[in-house]
Amino acid sequence: MWIALGAWACALPQAYAQPSAPAPRILVVGDSLSAEYGIARNTGWVEQLRLALAQQNPAASVVNASISGDTTSGGLARINTALAQHKPNILILELGANDALRGLPLTLTQKNITEMVRRAKETGAKVLLVGMQIPPNYGREYVQGFKNLFVQIAEQTESALVPFLFEGFADQRQYFQTDGIHPNEQAQRLMLTTVRKGLDPLLF
Repeated sequence: MWIALGAWACALPQAYAQPSAPAPRILVVGDSLSAEYGIARNTGWVEQLRLALAQQNPAASVVNASISGDTTSGGLARINTALAQHKPNILILELGANDALRGLPLTLTQKNITEMVRRAKETGAKVLLVGMQIPPNYGREYVQGFKNLFVQIAEQTESALVPFLFEGFADQRQYFQTDGIHPNEQAQRLMLTTVRKGLDPLLF
């Protein structure tokens, strides 16, 4: 009797063990800031993320579906196909900067991003929004509104948020290419560190 009870008790940890979290399948939908614009291939923050996660879990995958020059309208037009093809359990959404550079209505940008988040969540994926900020020459109201829309979307959709991809180096010229807009190779590790602040809690 005691032997049987002891064996049953020893089996409890295995029987009631929590299932391990599935390997992350991450889809990055972004613009030139994520598409290695102007830098050597395989040196961008997305590739660095893929290599880092592969060391932790060989089954992890990171797909970079970023396109230089893309807007939120472009992202919205292709998000369904990307989600169906890659079946991510985490979507990193880094879009909006080109909307702002073109002076597009903030309401349109917010609507497009919100819809992309909604579609991703419908598939069961978690979402990390990556925010951006723009120079003050676009006008105080537009600049502040653009900055705030990422916060608003994250709150409304209950998504994770990285408020500013260039956090900590936006005013340091040595981290940018000659155009003064696109980060260089040195900046990629800084962006990765910033993204991981929002991403890592979603991995578990």
